[in-house]
Amino acid sequence: MTCLPARTEKKLGLVIDLDTCVGCQACVTACKEWNTGGHMAPLTDINPYGAHVDGVWFNRVHAYEHTTELGGRTVNFPRSCLHCEQPACVTVCPTGASYKRAADGIVLVDEDKCIGCKLCSWACPYGAREFDSDVGVMKKCTLCVDRIYNDNLAEEDRVPACVAACPTSARHFGDLGDPASAISQLVTERGGIALMPELGYKPTNRYLPPRARSERAAKVDAPALEPIKAEGGFLGWIDRMLSN
Repeated sequence: MTCLPARTEKKLGLVIDLDTCVGCQACVTACKEWNTGGHMAPLTDINPYGAHVDGVWFNRVHAYEHTTELGGRTVNFPRSCLHCEQPACVTVCPTGASYKRAADGIVLVDEDKCIGCKLCSWACPYGAREFDSDVGVMKKCTLCVDRIYNDNLAEEDRVPACVAACPTSARHFGDLGDPASAISQLVTERGGIALMPELGYKPTNRYLPPRARSERAAKVDAPALEPIKAEGGFLGWIDRMLSN
């Protein structure tokens, strides 16, 4: 079985704002596009237009309807690897293919060591592992390691592809092990939560809960519209005919 580092120098991860995520799937497609030629490439697509579709996606967005006494709302929930501090997917791996990096805390898979036994996918309670049936190995989110450390990119572009693509800035990236970092302060301000903390795997990623809805309806200061007067002549006749 694979051992974990005693400590990591950083805790790189994502913070996802469930209040501003609109479920547009931009993060999903950007992730697929970047990583199909990246560290874990290719991200296989098998029979994409047929009856039995299969393939590898590092990021998936689920939509849920949440109903309260104030009404209903749609909550979009992006799901990918949470890069846990105590990842069961690593400790269960019999070959050392799954491992956690001491430098930044990112959990990765060494495809040369992976035998496709799927123990890691059974051990992960978050459903973050993706088995590539085309090559027989397990794959997962890498936090775009080939992007965040790429000196050929401008500094502002050295973020995971999903973060760069989000049109509502619902995805944030940084060091969650540094209390002074912008991402850690955001978690503190908004009460960010870990997913299923009772399991003890200590996921690094955090979710910002949807903001509570106001009990009062929005005030509209605009004056009411005046009734439209019926047109005369030919145009008025057309309007009356179309209104019947």
